[in-house]
Amino acid sequence: MLDIERHRLILSEVSQRSVVTIKDMADLLSASESTVRRDITELDEKGLLRKIRGGAEALTAPAIGNLVGRPFNISQGINSGQKQAIARAAANLCHDGDSIIINGGTTTSLLAQYVSDFSLHVLTNSLPVFEYLLKFEKVNLTIAGGSIYREQNIVLSPFENDVVNHFFASKVFLGAQGISRVGVMESDPLVIQAESQLIKQAEKVVVLADSEKFQRKSSMVLCTLEKISTLVTDAGIDDHSASVLESHGVEIIIADENDVPPPSML
Repeated sequence: MLDIERHRLILSEVSQRSVVTIKDMADLLSASESTVRRDITELDEKGLLRKIRGGAEALTAPAIGNLVGRPFNISQGINSGQKQAIARAAANLCHDGDSIIINGGTTTSLLAQYVSDFSLHVLTNSLPVFEYLLKFEKVNLTIAGGSIYREQNIVLSPFENDVVNHFFASKVFLGAQGISRVGVMESDPLVIQAESQLIKQAEKVVVLADSEKFQRKSSMVLCTLEKISTLVTDAGIDDHSASVLESHGVEIIIADENDVPPPSML
């Protein structure tokens, strides 16, 4: 296949799916991953897409199609050390007998491996969390209903009258697309709608976010900083962001990357 043909197909896939992986494009184009990687680099240099780790993303979000945002398998490899530490620190907020909500996301999904020894009631819309905790009899599991979004590994429902309304939690653990002085941000309206419902069902909101999230912005606000009880992050958080959060009454927990036992695999 000629270079121009591969480039056309890559741009077509990116425009439809928002994010594509190198592996998926190599399979689609019957080309090597190194060839696809060079193609993506060239298209990035031309300003036609944005190169990211493991793939490429569109410069603007598609109006329809999959959820806006990176696929789970790509996000999983970004800042993995910080995410493991954050999940481990967040687990210290859980106790036997708690009812908690674990929202979908790469950082929140890691929380499952650190709470599996507790006697918990857990509601989740994360397929990896549900699959992992299903093996542990001490954990009473409930999974949210709705449509499955395979690339993000989550279940979302646009309807209000579902199982979520009948579950009450002491804490909801959320990830974030970005965090700023205006609040916790996400990039897809369906995600906003589903997560807003989860927040209503919990006494406290705990946000798990690596420090890179303070450099990222989005056009949609999930909740204001006043609604956050606790933020668990890494030592890379800047002083200004920390000051803004504390001024809104947010407790900040800094996870120690050196205090992370070898993780089990989700």
